[in-house]
Amino acid sequence: MQGFGTRVAERPQSPEPAASGDGGSARRHRLDLGPGSPDLSAFPRSAWLAATRRALAAASFRSLDYGDPRGLPELRAALADYVSRARGVQASPDRVVVCSGFTQGFRLLCETLHTQGARTLAIERYIQPATTKAAGACGLRLATLDVDDQGAAVEQLGSADAALLTPAHQFPIGAPLIARRRMSAVEWALASGGLIIEDDYDGEFRYDRHPLGSLQALAPRQVLYAGTASKTLAPGLRLGWLVLPTHLIDGIVGAKSLADRNTSAIDQLALAEFIVSGAYDRHVRRSRLIYRRQRDRLVAALRRNAPRVRISGIAAGLHALVVGYAKPPEHAFTGAVARLGAVLRDVTG
Repeated sequence: MQGFGTRVAERPQSPEPAASGDGGSARRHRLDLGPGSPDLSAFPRSAWLAATRRALAAASFRSLDYGDPRGLPELRAALADYVSRARGVQASPDRVVVCSGFTQGFRLLCETLHTQGARTLAIERYIQPATTKAAGACGLRLATLDVDDQGAAVEQLGSADAALLTPAHQFPIGAPLIARRRMSAVEWALASGGLIIEDDYDGEFRYDRHPLGSLQALAPRQVLYAGTASKTLAPGLRLGWLVLPTHLIDGIVGAKSLADRNTSAIDQLALAEFIVSGAYDRHVRRSRLIYRRQRDRLVAALRRNAPRVRISGIAAGLHALVVGYAKPPEHAFTGAVARLGAVLRDVTG
């Protein structure tokens, strides 16, 4: 007797997991207005793929082995050249350390500072919670600096051993550190021997004029420069870089060796080729124009529909702080926005 053919039984679909942080609701927002993320749909996939292919075709097989914890020489050279011409940083390849984003670089720095005797880190008010947790986990006490429309109140640095600043574009207030305060911060570092950590997280994206040059150029021995591809390309790449004063190099390299030894060699090779070929500069210029237009549309829409509010800070970056409304109970403003299918972040608490 001939048997029946093989059949595949239908399986019930698993329910969609509830989204975290929204009270268990799985409803998705049509528009996420959270701060600090680039347009991920604009990631230059074709150009990145082409750069990866060229880089792998030209690379020595030794490039894929365990290597210098500072990063591949190709990328360190490309980054030193880029930050020198684009951000005015005094950099050389031997002082560049490649890390897995700013998050790892900052953690390595906090560990090194604590090992070398630092105990107090000054931070700007409203800084990202993850940053404060990382510093605390490394044993550093935190001293908070007030922030206004002239940037961080650096006159409050006092006896801190180090300070984390965002001079080009303070997050989230949006103000740059004015010239007088920039000089005061450098004078503090020179007089006290303190270290300034310059987090240049979105310095390329200034829309109303040329971007401010780096603070590091004023005192390369006292200012550590931190850059990242998270805003210019995508956070998922996990690529960042530190330009170090010489007295921190050995400590940071040692901490990097213990953390993960190396950042992805293939991604490093691809980014080096992407920079050297000019594709990175082209992408930044194109993104700057797109983000400027988006910001202009947001400002115009607020002026039409919410004339009593304003956007704090300069025309720059990937976030805008809307101020000028009184926050009623139950967060009625953000709730009304959510009912329209969008989500905002309350970044000031």
